[in-house]
Amino acid sequence: MQPVTFAGLTIGGNAPLLLIAGPCVIESESHAIDTALAVRDIAQRAGVQYVFKASFDKANRTSLSSFRGPGLAEGVRILKLVKERVKVPVLTDIHEPAQAMVAAEVADVLQIPAFLCRQTDLLVAAARTGRVVNIKKGQFLAPNDMRHAINKVTESGNQNVILTERGFTFGYNNLVVDMRSFPMLRALGFPVVYDVTHSLQLPGAGDGVTAGQAEYIVPMASAGVAAGVDGVFMEVHEKPARARSDAQNALRLDLLDPLLHRLVKIHGIARGASE
Repeated sequence: MQPVTFAGLTIGGNAPLLLIAGPCVIESESHAIDTALAVRDIAQRAGVQYVFKASFDKANRTSLSSFRGPGLAEGVRILKLVKERVKVPVLTDIHEPAQAMVAAEVADVLQIPAFLCRQTDLLVAAARTGRVVNIKKGQFLAPNDMRHAINKVTESGNQNVILTERGFTFGYNNLVVDMRSFPMLRALGFPVVYDVTHSLQLPGAGDGVTAGQAEYIVPMASAGVAAGVDGVFMEVHEKPARARSDAQNALRLDLLDPLLHRLVKIHGIARGASE
């Protein structure tokens, strides 16, 4: 596997565990900055590399009336402030090719949402920015199918690819994570991240909102790290019940510190066993 290096961080190989975390959507300037500061400090204490994540637009909300975020221009402005004041790299997702270059002015990592991972024009536009491209595996794809999405990015001149597992559709309103997926994805030659909190969604099960099972974050994150992932992705919020998106599957902020210390220990054992 070829590790990916960006903004002073490295994911893959023998690098420390990477954490991608933040609120699901940008709720306000102050909330984004405060969350980034809090998570950064927790990650530093645990010895974990950290990338702040938040969406400027949640274009795939279940209901038309759901909060989508501040939009591209305002979202990029806030993400820039996070970078400047908190001194951490940032990740955000894009939904249309035209958003790629604008978001890339600030974002160190451009994320391709799982439902859009086959969209050729979106992948190519993200690749051509030169930023790291984090491709989430679709809920409808087998791990090996991701080689086609990878090729769209690499054949567009960008080798900086990360793959993220976020669960597979398992009947109605449910997702399941097959732990075999992690070594399968890593065998494609790129670092792999486990999106723990989105994998615990119950899509559409909340009567107009996505429900979730945050009570299983700790065991599932532990299992994924034990299976050899290079990073974990989690949505965190100081009061998940008040989160404006994905409230039921976000990790409460005060639970992050003990979880990261647990994951670092597991990561060390998993890496030692693979050497």
